[in-house]
Amino acid sequence: QVQLVESGGGLVQAGGSLRLSCVASGRIFSNNVMGWYRQAPGNQRELVATITSGGRTNYADSLKGRFTISRANAKNTVYLQMNGLKPEDTAVYFCWVRQYNNDYWGQGTQVTVSS
Repeated sequence: QVQLVESGGGLVQAGGSLRLSCVASGRIFSNNVMGWYRQAPGNQRELVATITSGGRTNYADSLKGRFTISRANAKNTVYLQMNGLKPEDTAVYFCWVRQYNNDYWGQGTQVTVSS
């Protein structure tokens, strides 16, 4: 019913920046929450940031100040600007949407930060 396609991942040196994008399609409603999670090898999936359709944001405490989430409602797109990347940010980043208590996930995009 809802499809999420991420893009923008890749390999970057420590201190660099990347911008992830996620386009949602299908049965998308105006009132939802979009966000990003990440999962490193051997670790559980963890919250990166979320944003409501009204623009209210929530971040993992450890990422505040380096990562910025935004969205373009007319395009059903959510972005994640990542600055000052560190090797420990290496993970698969997943796009997420929640609407009417249903969760949807993208396939993930790999982000690798070299030291």
